[in-house]
Parts: sequence; C-alpha cells; structure tokens
Amino acid sequence: MPPVHDVTIEPDNGGVTFYEEIGGYDTISTIVHRFYEGVATDELLRPMYPEEDLGPAEERFRLFLVQYWGGPTTYSDTRGHPRLRMRHAPFAVTPAAKDRWLHHFRDGLDAAELTPEQDAKFWDYVTHAAQFMVNTLD
Repeated sequence: MPPVHDVTIEPDNGGVTFYEEIGGYDTISTIVHRFYEGVATDELLRPMYPEEDLGPAEERFRLFLVQYWGGPTTYSDTRGHPRLRMRHAPFAVTPAAKDRWLHHFRDGLDAAELTPEQDAKFWDYVTHAAQFMVNTLD
C-alpha cells in the first residue's frame, strides 16, 4: 500500500492507471458526489466543513482522488502538495468521525459499482487514509 501522502499512483497494469481502469473522472465524480450527499446531513461531519456550500469541498476532494489514482494533476497544480494531515489539523478528527466518513465513502463506492478487485483497492486506500487523519481520540 503506498503511503497516504503520495500524490499519485503510477500505472501498474500495462500503462493503464487505476483512474483509467475504473472509468476516470465520471466514476470518481459518482463516488465523491454520493459521499458529500451523506456528509451534508451528517450531524458529526457537517460542522467540519465551514463553507455553507459543500460544492468547493466536493470539487477539491474529487480533484485529489483523480490525481491520486493517476488522472490529471489539477489538484496539485492549483493547490500544491495535498498535506492531508496539515489541512485536517484544525478539525477534531475522532475515531467516530472516521467511522462516519468511511460510512459515507462506502456509499460512494457502492454507487460506483466497481469490480470487487477495484472496490477492494479503493477501500484499502480510504480506510488507511481515514485512520491516518485521526488526530483526536475522544
């Protein structure tokens, strides 16, 4: 498993990136949109998003995942290095928040209808990343 802070995943199956393999931008958009539909009504997570409109956060997360999985580098071109822990430091990311985040992400992955292998690869990454973001134990 590559470190959470890596910016992109290199192609590992004949030059095709995982991004391309899963259907590219449209697939990641499906995942992220469903995720944010859940976050919008989640009493624990919603307060962690200070913007009234979740659209900008959804776009940032979409671009991050696009780049991470081997798509265009728009995220780092516009925002620099992801610095995930630093960007999340102002928020109390508890184990309960991690679990709620993963719940909504699971809904997003289910909506994308990936193959079992693709789903497992994506899920392995996000569960590792979610645990990495926990910064408060209570």
